[in-house]
Amino acid sequence: MASVRVVQIGCGKMSKYIMRYIYEKNGEVVGAVDVNPSLIGKDISEVMESENKGVLIEDVSSLDQLLKKTKPNVAIITTMSVLNDIGEEVRICIKNGVNVITTCEEAFFPSNSNPVLYNELNALAKAFHVTVIGCGYQDIFWGNMITNLCASTERITKIKGSSSYNVEDYGIALAKAHGAGYTKEQFDQEIALINRMSEEERKALIEKKEFFPSYMWNVVGWIAKKLGLHIVSMKQECIPVMTEDTLESETLGMTLESGMVRGMEAVVTATTKEDIILEVECIGKVYTKEESDTNEWTIFGEPTTSVKNEKPNTVELTCADVVNRIPHVIKAESGFLDTTDLPEPIYIVNDFNDYL
Repeated sequence: MASVRVVQIGCGKMSKYIMRYIYEKNGEVVGAVDVNPSLIGKDISEVMESENKGVLIEDVSSLDQLLKKTKPNVAIITTMSVLNDIGEEVRICIKNGVNVITTCEEAFFPSNSNPVLYNELNALAKAFHVTVIGCGYQDIFWGNMITNLCASTERITKIKGSSSYNVEDYGIALAKAHGAGYTKEQFDQEIALINRMSEEERKALIEKKEFFPSYMWNVVGWIAKKLGLHIVSMKQECIPVMTEDTLESETLGMTLESGMVRGMEAVVTATTKEDIILEVECIGKVYTKEESDTNEWTIFGEPTTSVKNEKPNTVELTCADVVNRIPHVIKAESGFLDTTDLPEPIYIVNDFNDYL
């Protein structure tokens, strides 16, 4: 009998790996939902490219009934990047007593960008005795790997990081969130507004649940908490990455002509009470044939240390972290936690049973 029962919410590109990894650790996918009509009614094996599993993908509108019928230990949400966009699915899971793991980037540390919704979901999770967590690539490569390096440093003056990824790998919602396919004028009007915003205006947006954080906004909050730093000020700047030569985007279903936006560089800078500066950027764009994922960080101080991951398989690394975190989430205290509240990440050798 499988030790862990999972419902997959969102059957796009990442679910292919997540669902396979679950079976390889002696877990079982007992249900799956999506919004894409072309996927609904198909067996999950078509997404996984495996033998038939006898589990049909249902419309997301049936999520509540599916959870009541299958009674999973965990629901994994791999759909959107902003907490507002997954809030209803998270509520449904919580009210059914189902733990939640999501790749939603804002959910990694939502208290510094959407505290209103975070506090609501945190209280709800505690009331229903379940755990909600956001994790994935950032849990290791923007988080624990960096703070572990800090642990071997005597004095730190600055932490600087830069990570790039191909928006083609994550679906249309993420691509559009990075302005891919926009004109320069559209980008300036819809995304780059944050660059011209005062701190008071940003705080007002946060209170109204209307602030759109870059992924590194939440990562900076996570790093500060993990290291015991106290943030004094933060700012975010969104810079368009322009198309030079014609690019085809399968995800957007369009040709990007020269002069169109193919993505975004988002830079977050924070000062702290401890005089340690955090300066980190993420670059999401439609890649040219010559480009590949990168992840580079430097801890400045005594000593100064740099780490560079060349061509990391960001999608697979994200999915593996999600699956390896399942035992931690099942055993964790109730509430909407971040991974600073969990044990250090682990590698599950063979079977979920060995860790529960």
